[in-house]
Amino acid sequence: MTDSSLGLSRRAALGRIASIATLAATSPLGFAHAAAGNGNNATAAPAAGRLKQSLSRWTSKAPLPELCKRLKAIGFGGVDLLYTDEWSVVSDHGLAVSMGYPSRRDNFIAMGFNDPANHAVLLKELETTIPLAKQAGVKNLITMFGNRKDGIDRQQAIDNCVAGLSKIAPYAAENGITLCVELLNSKVDHHGYQGDSTAFGVAVMKGIGSPHVKLLYDIYHMQIMEGDVIRTIRDNIAWIGHFHTGGVPGRHEIDGTQELNYHAIAKAIADLDYTGFVAHEFMPASSDPFASFADAARICTV
Repeated sequence: MTDSSLGLSRRAALGRIASIATLAATSPLGFAHAAAGNGNNATAAPAAGRLKQSLSRWTSKAPLPELCKRLKAIGFGGVDLLYTDEWSVVSDHGLAVSMGYPSRRDNFIAMGFNDPANHAVLLKELETTIPLAKQAGVKNLITMFGNRKDGIDRQQAIDNCVAGLSKIAPYAAENGITLCVELLNSKVDHHGYQGDSTAFGVAVMKGIGSPHVKLLYDIYHMQIMEGDVIRTIRDNIAWIGHFHTGGVPGRHEIDGTQELNYHAIAKAIADLDYTGFVAHEFMPASSDPFASFADAARICTV
């Protein structure tokens, strides 16, 4: 991704991904997909392992119906980062929408709750989307801390995030929705992003004090900024509602080509009795992206 915006960067990434090879109907992981429910209330999880796994939509060029079929064959339980008009496609295939967008904006990352000038727009988007999410059975919506602004120091930014998100937290709770605010790196991909440390995010979460506003802890981004991933997750799991993965460096496969031991990380998360999703969000370098997705699911099956 680039540091300009979520929508543009993820679309740009799609253009760099190779053509997708046909996936065999038999799961390469050796386990079947198990789903509970159907229609808009569908929930799903791999038949083996303690963690629910999903895949971020932007990482694949496959048409969404095809993507759902192939992910289901591998054993994924859901698809991540989807717009409202995509939700029914995923649920109709027996998969969960593990994270939804509240809007389509090119400046989705840069425009966050750290600046009170953004609050009216952000709150209106969430107020509109939360009831749609409830109706569709979507439990999580993503939002952002935003890029740093001149004249707003760190403590002011924390206070602004607390003030803005506290206004929408009761409505999210009323509808059974969790708002997940993403931690991103400002060193490589998102220069200027304010929420680039776990400490900043946790300070905001403590200020809000709602189980319906949590951190989206992106392991790729936080490895770049802080390292010490497993200890940080253990110390702050109460404030984390969602995880993203990605290989460091390069944001490619999470296998032995990069510096993190994702199997150990997955085990540490599962040992904390975490019940949310771990969503894979990397750009496959392989000529067979679905083989990479299947390998990621295997690595994080604990």
